Amino acid sequence: MKIFFSCLLLVLVSCNSSNQEKTAVVSTKIEGNYVIEDILIETEKDIFISGIVVKKKDDVSPKPVILQHTIYVRNRDIYTLKHAVDNGYVGIITYTRGKYKSPNTIVPYEHEVTDTYAVIDWISKQKWCNGNVGMYGGSYNGFTQWAATKKMHPALKTIVPAAANRPGNGLPMENNVFINPNYEWAFLVGNNKTLDTIVGNDRQRFRSLKFEWWNSGSAYKKMDSIDGTPNAFFQRWISHPSYDEYWQNMIPYKEEFAKIYIPILMFDGYYNDSQNSNLYFHRQHYKYNKNAENYLIIGAYDHIGSQKGGSQQLRGYQLDENGLIDPLKITYEWFDYILKNGSKPTILKDKINYQVMGTNTWKTANSIDAMSTQELKLFLTDYKEENYLQLLESQQKELKSLSQTIDFKDRNTSNNNNSYPFPIIENELNPTNGFKFITKPFEEDTFISGSFSGELIFTINKKDVDIGVTLFEVLPSGKFFHLSGFIGRASYAKDETTRNLLTPNEICTLPFSNTRLISKKLQKGSRLLVILDVNSNPFSQLNYGTGTDVSDETIKDASEPLKIEWFTDSYIKIPIFKP
Repeated sequence: MKIFFSCLLLVLVSCNSSNQEKTAVVSTKIEGNYVIEDILIETEKDIFISGIVVKKKDDVSPKPVILQHTIYVRNRDIYTLKHAVDNGYVGIITYTRGKYKSPNTIVPYEHEVTDTYAVIDWISKQKWCNGNVGMYGGSYNGFTQWAATKKMHPALKTIVPAAANRPGNGLPMENNVFINPNYEWAFLVGNNKTLDTIVGNDRQRFRSLKFEWWNSGSAYKKMDSIDGTPNAFFQRWISHPSYDEYWQNMIPYKEEFAKIYIPILMFDGYYNDSQNSNLYFHRQHYKYNKNAENYLIIGAYDHIGSQKGGSQQLRGYQLDENGLIDPLKITYEWFDYILKNGSKPTILKDKINYQVMGTNTWKTANSIDAMSTQELKLFLTDYKEENYLQLLESQQKELKSLSQTIDFKDRNTSNNNNSYPFPIIENELNPTNGFKFITKPFEEDTFISGSFSGELIFTINKKDVDIGVTLFEVLPSGKFFHLSGFIGRASYAKDETTRNLLTPNEICTLPFSNTRLISKKLQKGSRLLVILDVNSNPFSQLNYGTGTDVSDETIKDASEPLKIEWFTDSYIKIPIFKP
């Protein structure tokens, strides 16, 4: 029989007299075998974090605690906490400052380092906690786990981030280019104490806004003026186009990764929009801590699939039979392993555990670099082959250039229109005046495994440019299979923290490597296709190349077309696994 009991408690109970941390149990109720408490934690003077704690009724023994910290307030949150209890833990979810029952102003990103530390500190001092805390969750919840590691609390024993966001260079921008679909997220999470799904999910409104801005030729910073609704978060974010201290203060930065000593399990997907964000954490952790214990599970999943385990069909692609996993089950196996001295999850054979698309198999490696055994270096050429230019393993003997002109005044033409993998398999490509380079057919099945990279050598008549590079497999049937891609700003190619403008009409060398990782069998008879283009479309910032703040530029800065010469000593490197 379900028993329900509710009461309001107005008494503040001091938890730490030295720092004056306090908690209020706002309400308590009993549902079946669960005790559910709404709480307010005063982390500093007049700053409150709201949350929910779920414990097993009549069980007062201290237990490990599973924490989620998120900006998303949803009705289903309670079920995730009950799931923790069912697995022998105390479950707690806390919300970003200002959310749920917190009286403060909502601010995404900025306070999560200090707030997560304060929450973990409070948890560790409760009689129902045995001193051990684990965290999990995806997307924003993944980011908050990394925020919690910037200042390590001794009670935090492990984190399990999935598809984690990296504020500042993943969201709301990618390689220093602001991406427009992030615009409406500010309303979704910032308009009320829960989620404004009516406004935040008004796809027609925000899709129309992108095209209205594009066609108007207005400055990027005028986006909210065109929409008619102020967007304070958007304005704050675009005022930090470099990966500066504003962003660096939100997560571990450089040597701070060396201080992260706890074991970590990560989930990701080849088609996760925030993959660059999530894998940034993994790569930086190993870069600064050679002894890190950081495991990765990755397969053919998108952003949601990376957190939920995927679906049999992904954007028209049929996943392999063994491609689906259960991240929640694996997560609790991991918690049992770390927090209860249980067995390691069986899927974790090595540090990198990845599904090879098209083979119905999982493989392992001890690092991302070890996913491949060699690199296939391919040079751009001006040799024509039907509707393409050849992409060859040997550099063209005579250095040539390929001329591209972009008239930013022309709003009937856009570029880099094949960058987003939806659908994954296409019958034909979208129009572009970029260049398409193609390899010879593979004479045997070949395995791409890792992140492609390259170096572009060019001249332009302006001080900056945003570039797109997209990689496809052209199947023997002639269909196009989207593999990976890159969008980035040339002036930040060598340093995301500092803008270094180009010198007009002088040779520029642009290295790039922050591309999406993938592992897939390339069929015998398939060919690789690389599309090289200028990024110019309604779905991201438009860089006119004046060298001023891109958010300030307008169509008035487009009097002179962009002219770019791509040189044939430019190359692409494809990571290949040879069995």
